[in-house]
Amino acid sequence: MGSNQFANQCRLSEGSDRRAGDKVYSCTECQKCFSNKTHLTRHMNIHSDRHKCSECGKRCHSRHSLTGHRRTHSGEKAFECSVCRKRFTQASDLTRHSRIHTGEKPYKCRQCDKAFNWSINLTRHLRMHTGDKPYKCSLCDKGFTSSCDLQRHERRMHSNVRPHSCFYCGKQFATVYGMKRHVRVHTGVKPFSCRHCSEEFVW
Repeated sequence: MGSNQFANQCRLSEGSDRRAGDKVYSCTECQKCFSNKTHLTRHMNIHSDRHKCSECGKRCHSRHSLTGHRRTHSGEKAFECSVCRKRFTQASDLTRHSRIHTGEKPYKCRQCDKAFNWSINLTRHLRMHTGDKPYKCSLCDKGFTSSCDLQRHERRMHSNVRPHSCFYCGKQFATVYGMKRHVRVHTGVKPFSCRHCSEEFVW
């Protein structure tokens, strides 16, 4: 990529008071932002055919990433957990999994000191502080902090899909929570009790 072409791919925020770590270089293809040119250049590979999977067409940001992705097609799982023997296609997946056993939580929130074992969990948590809800429902424009919450909302509010069935009567539900709550009608389980009189309730 030539210097002029690269300049077109970068956009540096105005002003000289930017702090280290500010994400000021943005991709002109998808508007994702980065704190330095090297990360942006690496990211730009996903918009080219430089590291493209010949089987499914997925574009990766590096040759190493493409090699790991190809294992999803071959089924090869070269990385094994020394504790539980679970195997993974990529070393990064094994690293993340290992934190289940070690309890390591390297991603810490600077606002409330809560810690997380995965960076994505920290990203979602930070939205609680900022109020950012980047996932918008296309039907009612309601915003959500995570794609999972958006998908759950769309199933419950805007879809007739009911993938969860009651084992006892076959009644179908949009969410696991709804199905589990219904099952108590059959089992008689009453998990909630009054702290004053100990009377129990289904929900």
